[in-house]
This record gives sequence, structure tokens and C-alpha cells, in this order.
Amino acid sequence: MHLIPQVLFILIFGITVYVASKKYMSIRRNILLGRDEDLSDNPALRWKNMVLFALGQKKMFRNFIPAFFHLFIYVSFVIVNIEVLEIAIDGIFGTHRFFAPYLGGFYTFLISFIEMLSALALIATFIFIIRRNIIKVKRFTQPELKGWPFKDANFILLMELILVTAILMMNATDYQLQLRDAEHYANTGKLCVAQYTSNLFSSVGTENLILLERFFWWTHIIGILFFLNYIPYSKHLHIFLAFPNTYYSRNEKKGIMQNMPVVMNEVKTILDPSAQVNAIIDPPKSFGAKDVTDLTWKHLLDAYSCTECGRCTDACPANITGKKLSPRKIMMDTRDRLEEVGNNITKHGKDFSDNKSLLGDYITHEEIRACTSCNACVEECPVNINPLSIILELRRYAIMEQSDAPAAWNTMFNNMENNQSPWQFNPMDRANWIEEIK
Repeated sequence: MHLIPQVLFILIFGITVYVASKKYMSIRRNILLGRDEDLSDNPALRWKNMVLFALGQKKMFRNFIPAFFHLFIYVSFVIVNIEVLEIAIDGIFGTHRFFAPYLGGFYTFLISFIEMLSALALIATFIFIIRRNIIKVKRFTQPELKGWPFKDANFILLMELILVTAILMMNATDYQLQLRDAEHYANTGKLCVAQYTSNLFSSVGTENLILLERFFWWTHIIGILFFLNYIPYSKHLHIFLAFPNTYYSRNEKKGIMQNMPVVMNEVKTILDPSAQVNAIIDPPKSFGAKDVTDLTWKHLLDAYSCTECGRCTDACPANITGKKLSPRKIMMDTRDRLEEVGNNITKHGKDFSDNKSLLGDYITHEEIRACTSCNACVEECPVNINPLSIILELRRYAIMEQSDAPAAWNTMFNNMENNQSPWQFNPMDRANWIEEIK
């Protein structure tokens, strides 16, 4: 009979890993549907970016109060995995507190530290629930978060409450059993939180206390395994993808826009028929991007890495002035469309077409025209996502493939081509304004 919990744990663990790995592999496949982009240069700078922005959360601290509390949850999530590892070992081999005999006093310090972080994470989670549901911070109440995204955020917070409470109560009941010299419950030393919370169970009988300890143990580990499978369907996928996404950040200056070599060749030959042009080995089939497969793999990694925090939209001057553009929505729409394309491939094969596209069915022309290209969204994103790059690709397609630009834009384009200036006057007169101020 004592093998039943081990067999059950191994079975649940195995099923969880199998199901989760299939979903994570499908996400990888979806990201690789994008066009190639070489982001392998300057590895030292890339490691630095990852440490500063993903691990150190540098941009988060521009808004200190939420960053301060987010840090508790983040560090708790990272450090608590040490105890999760021990729980997994105990579940597989039928041991209890596997590391305790080997680490001695350091084990007491380690578990106490985890308890302290868990308690702080519990407080932070309550604060975030209040911010989202009672205070209703503006960036959490915008249209793109209505429905599933809002429910998802609250569900994640609820899961965090359950997981943190379970681990604290598991340690509390375990500690109380140690005080009673219960069999298999080895002395861990005085734990900083459990030595007080264990008093909550002082009047509970030993047999019932063991059942409670097992209940909290199973609740925590099953919650972790469920969370592992839930994350790829949630905005919390950034927990994992923030690291590769910041590593593969585009490191050029923010104001630089990528030109298309084939267009540059055309412009050069128009301006100077004898100009030297570089041969294009693999010319694009179209200009810009209509659907997610026209974007690069980095654009698609950006979409999956989005935290939905809304800092980009909060800083967007177009959005602030009431226009429909929301950089957060651009990323959410890109991810949703990519998921749809991936599901179609899984069900119908890679050549299937649903006659839908990112531009038009998900993102409107009105949205991409509203963008001022100011890079505020890029500057604010805590995980170095670049919504502007996607907007520019969609806008490029609309203008160069669909000839869909406002009349004022077309006038400017014609003036730039003919007069080398946005204004309609002879290029020879460009410096006349100097005479007016002499």
C-alpha cells in the first residue's frame, strides 16, 4: 500500500510532462513559422541584456511600487523551485525532506528563506488582486483585456494564492508533527514562519495532522504541475520566454528602421542609373507583412513573450489622445493569430488556408496608421518587445502591396520622390528660408 502514492505521483508527473512538452513544442514550431532573422551578434551584450532585463527586471523599476511587490512573487517563484525539486524527489522515491539530512543547518536557513519569500509573495498577490479588481488601474481595464485576458490574470493570481498558502501550511503542519516526534518527520530546525503558523494546528490530532500535511503537500505539487500545463495558454508564458526574448533583443538604436535591400536597389538605380547595387539572393515575395508568417521569428517570439502589462499602451501618445492604436493589442492579436495558424496546421496540414490574415481580420488599417513611430512602446516594455517593428511591417504591406494610404500620405510620398522633401516646391528653393531670417 505504501507504494500507491509513489506510483500515483509518477503517473501524474509523467502525464503532466508529456502533455506540457507537446504544447511547448507546438509553440516552438509556431515561432519558427516566421522568416529568418540573424540576431547572433555581440553575445556579451546579449547576456548582459538578459541579466538586466529578464533576471534583474530593470525596466520594471521605472514604476517602483508594483515592481517592488512583483519582485517578491518573482524571486519566490524562482527560489521555491528548490523545495519543489525536493517534493518531486520525495514523490518519486517515497522519502520525506530528502535534502534535510545532507544540508543540516543550511537546510533550515534555506527553507526559512523560502518561507519568508512565500509570505511576502502572499501579501504581494493580495495587493495585485486589489489593484486589478478594486482600484482598477487604468491599464488593466482597457478594451483588449475584456473577457479571457482579464479572467486569465485573476486566475493566475488565485493560483498563486493557493500555491503559496499550500506551501506555508505544508511547512506549518510538518513542523507541528516534528514537535510531536511523529515518525518520518525529521527535525528541520526552527523555521522562521512555520514555528509560528504551526500553532494553528496545535489542537489537531496527530493522525488528522498527517492527513492535513499530505493534503497540503499534494495540493502544492499538483498545483505546480497544473500551472506548468496552464502557462502556455496564458500571458504568464513570459516567465520562461522573457529570457530568450531579452537575449535576442534588437540592439540597434531605437530610431533605426530596417530598409528592404530590394527597394534600396530600386531607389539607387532611379537616382543614379550607374549606381552599384547588391544582388538579392532570396528576394521577398511581397513587401511588408500581411500575416504572421510574413513576420520574422523574433516578431513571433515577441508576441508569445508579451506580459500584457500595458506599459506600452500607457506610454503610447496615439492611445493617450484617444486613437484606436494599442501596442499591447498589436502583440496580443499577433499571438492569437499565430495560435490560430498553428492550430490550422495541426488539424489540416501546413498548406491549409483559412482565408484570414493578421492585417484586416485582427489588426485594422486605422490602428497601424495611428502609430507615430515614436518608439515609446519599445522603450517601456520590460521584456524588450518591439510592437513598432510589427506595425511598420503591416504598414509597409498596406502601402506597397495594397496602395492603401491616406491621400495626405500619398502627397508626401510623391513630394519625397520628386522634390526630395515632404513639401511641394522646387528642390533648388529648399534653402530660401535662410534668406528670410537674415
